[in-house]
Amino acid sequence: MKKIAIIAGEVSGDLLGSRLISALKKDYPKAQFEGIAGKEMQAQGCQCLYPMERLSVMGFTEVLSRLFELLSMRKKLVQRWIDNPPDLFIGIDAPDFNLPLEAKLHQQGMLTVHYVSPSIWAWREKRVKKIQGNLDLMLTLFPFEVDFYQKHQVNAQFVGHPLADEIPFKVDTLAARKSLNLPLDQDILAILPGSRRGEIKRLSPAFLQAAVQIQLKYPQLYFVTPMVNQEIQQQFEAIKQEIAPDLAIHYIDGQSRQVMTAADTLLMASGTAVLEGMLVGKPMLAAYKVSASTAAIIRGFKMIKAPYFTLPNNLAGEALVPELIQEAVTCENIVEQLQLLFEQDKQADYRQQRFTEIHRQLAINASQSAANAIINLYKDLNKT
Repeated sequence: MKKIAIIAGEVSGDLLGSRLISALKKDYPKAQFEGIAGKEMQAQGCQCLYPMERLSVMGFTEVLSRLFELLSMRKKLVQRWIDNPPDLFIGIDAPDFNLPLEAKLHQQGMLTVHYVSPSIWAWREKRVKKIQGNLDLMLTLFPFEVDFYQKHQVNAQFVGHPLADEIPFKVDTLAARKSLNLPLDQDILAILPGSRRGEIKRLSPAFLQAAVQIQLKYPQLYFVTPMVNQEIQQQFEAIKQEIAPDLAIHYIDGQSRQVMTAADTLLMASGTAVLEGMLVGKPMLAAYKVSASTAAIIRGFKMIKAPYFTLPNNLAGEALVPELIQEAVTCENIVEQLQLLFEQDKQADYRQQRFTEIHRQLAINASQSAANAIINLYKDLNKT
């Protein structure tokens, strides 16, 4: 392989992409990578054609405001790669952007791979019809996804999750606190309101209101918040000044995993971070909230299929992580759930056992497994 086109749409995809590029380079050290990439993929030598942040949108109504820009971007990328075809295309997550692009490239005879299955097993199941016949390989992070795709005649392979490989089964909380200069003798609550502006806007008010109430009950509790960049921190701080100006929160520049490792309990936006919280073995409360119009569409068309919206719960098939969704994301509910985690956590030992079991299931050298699957696909295609 000489040239690989690759697109990641957000921070988590950028991390997956950087590790995948590194693994592919072991077999193809001179391969050139280009597409849409964050700083991690760019550090691995990927040429970025458009800022990754332009793809980081969520929800139906949120996408509509940027629809023309996104369609134009995708059209130009398709034309670029038709004019100068890569050996293969890899779409990392960002399904609403990548899947149609993969279909167009596949129709032109290009080898196409999608890394990270969209959650069609959980909601909008009909999307699988857009994948059938338009993709050479789906790489899944979770084992139960392969069965779903096989039922729909889509070639899929479980490769595990890179985070499960990187995070040890037993983390060192004390060492994490020392590395971040956090107190060694206080209980720490890590607040992770998300990495997107929409998440910060919708979740931060209730998170901060709850933090104020929790501090009144537990005055020695220490609050820490990792921020993905300065723009997000400024947005969060502006909301904090309105809602909780006197609340002491220690900001950390990035390092969200280290912050989670250092904390005793996590309050967080639902997403990949919840899986990371499970892998570091921390009790946590997850919240998820979209715009009211997006929620109305999802409910109106009964799009949700999975019993849970956090990955640990879906992987376990049971409620290991308390969840608050949409209107349930309130100060009162957050305080109530956090108090249960602080004081009446009867599930602690069992939860930790299940977290470890899932961790072992996912830790199968994912980046190399994904690279091997792609390389084997490429070699098989070139034999015919």
